[in-house]
Amino acid sequence: MPHGEQQGELFRVPAASTAPAPVPDGGSLELADQLDALAVDCDACHRCNLGLGRTRVVVSRGNPAARLMVIGEGPGAQEDASGLPFVGRAGQLLDQMLESVGIDSNRDAYVCNVVKCRPPDNRKPTAEEMAVCRPWLERQIALVNPGVILLAGATAMEGVLGVKGGITKLRGQWRQGSGDGLEGRWLMPIFHPSYLLRNPSRERGSPKWLTWQDLQDVRRRLDQLG
Repeated sequence: MPHGEQQGELFRVPAASTAPAPVPDGGSLELADQLDALAVDCDACHRCNLGLGRTRVVVSRGNPAARLMVIGEGPGAQEDASGLPFVGRAGQLLDQMLESVGIDSNRDAYVCNVVKCRPPDNRKPTAEEMAVCRPWLERQIALVNPGVILLAGATAMEGVLGVKGGITKLRGQWRQGSGDGLEGRWLMPIFHPSYLLRNPSRERGSPKWLTWQDLQDVRRRLDQLG
């Protein structure tokens, strides 16, 4: 594909994806019941101070039967108001990013965050807050059982893998999960969509260009898993 044409395709929705997506079945009734119970438990959680200032707990969106899980940092203002993760500008870009490689975020992915309540002023959640919320995330991973986990941003990488910083060097690199329910899963850190909003260039080697390469690799991995 010519370089100029490839750049023009960055995060554009393929023509075929304009058709209405099938409504996900949400997996088995048992899984749906277990996820409903998880949401109720999260709503009742006040293990840290984040629960005191939230409007709504933000657990997930998407298809729990999907092979792909996307994990972000935590809810922002729009997510706190709606109770759904990744619905603001960064979430809209995430949807475009995934659709650029034929992945519908509500049909083909299950989207959640490391912490389920909005940190004040959208600050980064502390290590203690991530640790307190970790059992909810581990429960989600166990129930959804994804083959591939996409870690959106450095905080998600830290919260899931325990690796601090270095997203520029570690993005796009596959890691095989081990321990804490990650066994047998493939994980890849990528730039957070909010970072890409601040760095809009589509030039070769730019964060957006690199992310598109990463997502094509994710698409290939999903295809290999069948």
